[in-house]
Amino acid sequence: MIYDGQDIDMVWIDLDDTLIDFKGASRQALRQIYADERLDRFFPSPKAWETSYEKHNYHLWQLYSGAQVDQATLRMERFRLPLTETDVADEIARAMSTRMDPVYLGYLAEASVLLPGAMPLIESLKGMGLPIGILSNGFTEVQEHKLRVTGLDKVIDIMVLSDEIGINKPNVALFDHAMKRAGQSVPSAQLMIGDNATTDIAGAISAGWNAILYDRSLPLLHTRGKGYHMVSDLEHIPFLLSHND
Repeated sequence: MIYDGQDIDMVWIDLDDTLIDFKGASRQALRQIYADERLDRFFPSPKAWETSYEKHNYHLWQLYSGAQVDQATLRMERFRLPLTETDVADEIARAMSTRMDPVYLGYLAEASVLLPGAMPLIESLKGMGLPIGILSNGFTEVQEHKLRVTGLDKVIDIMVLSDEIGINKPNVALFDHAMKRAGQSVPSAQLMIGDNATTDIAGAISAGWNAILYDRSLPLLHTRGKGYHMVSDLEHIPFLLSHND
């Protein structure tokens, strides 16, 4: 297949908020945690808890993607910090965070559902004869669980996770590692599809890959970014590919 004048041998897709509704699953999991832990003692509503958690989680993931904090710090601090802001003692907040983290991740995986167009996209790409890989910064045990829950494990060819080498997107080393794992040798023959302009798209382009940004907020079905296409509908992506015969 050809994309933007380049022969494409393999398609890579981000998992969270590209194929799977991460935000929806996370909020459902956070509401369950709110009830389990009786967080109404500290937060006036589930929404207030979600908002505080998401603020800290977003910032910590930015640091984690830039290798400024490790995974253990991210997983502790995203629960600890919201609690300490409500004047929960640090020792208690740490104990609660340690308890909540694995429970949240279990709820998160179980609540995972595919975004509209995710399976039709994969079926179209497979019908074109293209192997499909998942390339994600997510945690191994959680991402594998999500694949099983959503049925993606039956339709993709390989999943490569940052956990494998301790390096996250957008670091070029992870993209190079993914190619080696998949037996690919030509960067320009790789196509990355993702929702994050920094980790997915900029990372892929730095590695010499092609890229498509998936942004559900775009007012148009398809538009052009600097060096890549942008789509608001996953099912439009196959129309950007053409046969090389």
